[in-house]
Amino acid sequence: MTARTFTRTDISTVGRWWWTVDKWMLTATVLLVAIGILLNLAAGPPAAGRIGADAFHFVRKQMVFLPIALAVMFGISLLAPVQVRRFAAIGFVVAGFLMLMTIFIGSDVNGAKRWLTIGPLSLGQPSEFMKPFFAVVSAWMFTEHKLREEFPGNYIALGLLLCVAACLLSQPDVGMTFVVTTVWCAQFFIAGLPFVYVVMLVVIGIAGIVGAYFVLPHVASRIDRFLDPTVGDSYQVTQAMRAFQQGGLFGRGPGEGRVKEALPDAHTDFIFAVAGEEFGVLLCLLIVALFAFVVIRALTKMTREENLFVLLAVGGLTVQFGLQAMINMASSLHMMPTKGMTLPFISYGGSSLLALGVGMGMLLALTRRRRDPEGHAL
Repeated sequence: MTARTFTRTDISTVGRWWWTVDKWMLTATVLLVAIGILLNLAAGPPAAGRIGADAFHFVRKQMVFLPIALAVMFGISLLAPVQVRRFAAIGFVVAGFLMLMTIFIGSDVNGAKRWLTIGPLSLGQPSEFMKPFFAVVSAWMFTEHKLREEFPGNYIALGLLLCVAACLLSQPDVGMTFVVTTVWCAQFFIAGLPFVYVVMLVVIGIAGIVGAYFVLPHVASRIDRFLDPTVGDSYQVTQAMRAFQQGGLFGRGPGEGRVKEALPDAHTDFIFAVAGEEFGVLLCLLIVALFAFVVIRALTKMTREENLFVLLAVGGLTVQFGLQAMINMASSLHMMPTKGMTLPFISYGGSSLLALGVGMGMLLALTRRRRDPEGHAL
């Protein structure tokens, strides 16, 4: 039996997908997933040992969620733009409902209610799913306002932002609020935000950060520790920096890292440090290059887009993806205050992995080629 091959005349759903999807972006994503598997094999056993589980506890859990996330990504990437919009609207409502439930019945971990557990069923962090859905819904509202000036799309988008931000801050999750708000502002700017509003948003953003510093103790603690490591507990950042120093250019070798044994979040927030110690600067640069490639590739596709909704949705999803990766890596390198945010497709985390599958699936769907070289619709 010979393997199935797709010809350009193949009109099946999968065949059309194969010839229209951005294979370069898809390849970069697959490489990030492969690196994630490698680094979880390195960081997972020490983390499992710290909680008394067997060595491959976290690795097995990640490998359960990974094929589901990839299947979700593939399935969503088959959708047309109008179907992506409808899917995001439904997802936004569901994620919003789950976020509200989290406020009242969520699990309290280190003073934050971000995890939803109902009996034996763990639904993870609903806010992870809200991020991609909200980006697409906001793009829809901005687009409708542009197409029909009588439609209050901008005000609806602003109202939705305030609702989402209120839910996030009640958890509290200032970092996620910052990401969601930044993505929203980027989309509003692309949609033609007047310059005076840009200045207003910058002022509001600075005021919000200052306010969070004085109102939320954990935010003040993180900023103080970033500015002066001697003020409080900066153990994890110190260990992460030591991992990069010991790794050098080529690393200590697969499985030879030692800092991960003393770094509590080595398999999640600080997995980039594990890459630095075991595989050196070279792998770290490769990871940065892959994230940069996905972002630049998507933004390049966006600039050629004539559909305003697709342009805004791709812009929002891309900024979100790149910003999350940048925050994680910058935190590990002590370039900004620490924030519990996973490295996309690399860090351990079931809900994060599934949410990334949703986001990347929508990005692949929206960047698919919808016209042939002669300009005919496919």
